[in-house]
Amino acid sequence: MKTAKELMEDYLSNIQNPDTLAKLFTADGAIELPYLASLGMDYRWEGPENIKNMITGLLKIAPEFTFMNIKYYIETPDQVFGEYEVDCLWNGKPYKQMYMGRLVAENGRIKLIREGMNVHAVLKMRD
Repeated sequence: MKTAKELMEDYLSNIQNPDTLAKLFTADGAIELPYLASLGMDYRWEGPENIKNMITGLLKIAPEFTFMNIKYYIETPDQVFGEYEVDCLWNGKPYKQMYMGRLVAENGRIKLIREGMNVHAVLKMRD
């Protein structure tokens, strides 16, 4: 059974493959980006199919979206917390972002990934 860190590594390295990424989640697993709610945007995607669709949409807007400079700060078998960066084009505009993410594992799958980020960078993409 995979640990939380192994699942996080799989999530981060498979962001370009929505089908593979979605299979990492439990049936009720979710990705949450709570700070997006302050911008009136969707912030939670639950279930492998919804997660796959969200990532597919993301890659249409930012085809080179990949995570880099990954650092882990807290690690237990069931939870991990880390930071990772993105530097790509978003609808043709430069997008630089630092994410912080907490992953909760359940029975070798992802139950929850909750990520925080700088909403100012997101606002710049909406202009």
